[in-house]
Amino acid sequence: MKTLKLSILVIILFATCVKVAHAWGPMGHELIGELAEPMLKPASKDKIKQLLGDETIAHATTYLDRMRGQKDKFWQKTASPWHYVTVPNQQSYQAKLHAPKRGDAYTALMHYSKQLAQSTNSEQQKLALYFVLHLVGDIHQPLHAGNGEDRGGNDFAVYFQNKRTNMHRLWDSQMLATHKHSYWRKTLSAKITALSDSSKQEWQNSTAIDWINESVQIRQNIYPSKEKAQISQSYLETNLSISELRIMQAAVRLAHQLNILLAD
Repeated sequence: MKTLKLSILVIILFATCVKVAHAWGPMGHELIGELAEPMLKPASKDKIKQLLGDETIAHATTYLDRMRGQKDKFWQKTASPWHYVTVPNQQSYQAKLHAPKRGDAYTALMHYSKQLAQSTNSEQQKLALYFVLHLVGDIHQPLHAGNGEDRGGNDFAVYFQNKRTNMHRLWDSQMLATHKHSYWRKTLSAKITALSDSSKQEWQNSTAIDWINESVQIRQNIYPSKEKAQISQSYLETNLSISELRIMQAAVRLAHQLNILLAD
């Protein structure tokens, strides 16, 4: 009986830890949604409200990741490769050259952007909105523009805070997790407010291919010199500033795209 109770306790604790650890994953996406929302035109906000109901934009940005746990073939196989692009080192992204037949984050974003703007079916538009909200964020994460050699950094081991991890997880969530969500929301909101009009316009006057190539350039310079290296405080400080920049750019560009697709 004691052994059974102990086993149950271990299972409960493990499930709790997994849930807590997973909760950091959506932070970057949610921040992008929260920061983009004040920049939306009233018509865009109204249309999004019609599609999402009571669901917040921040929560909607994580829908695609939440659906990856579904057994449905669409989420398990069809849409699975649409979270990233693959661009070998020293190359720039070209859809005809780099996008596989099954599609990638760029081709999916183009498809669902068109569907969001043109479809008259509310369910199709809602799904398209989920994709646009999420994929703009994915494309701005440097390791979602992988080199094709290490699964976007998943196979490149490093040590962070004396624990083994990998480059993808480090950039997806672990660096951001060094501060609370509220800290990032307040800090990045203030920085976006302080942006000059010219800087904001420069970010807006860019294409998804530009965003991908920005990520590629960053990716090529963020790997430690060797695998299994300890991530230093200096690395953390330097690259957190890059993460801040990418989240702010994604938010400004997401709002701009939604205003084009929904308000204009």
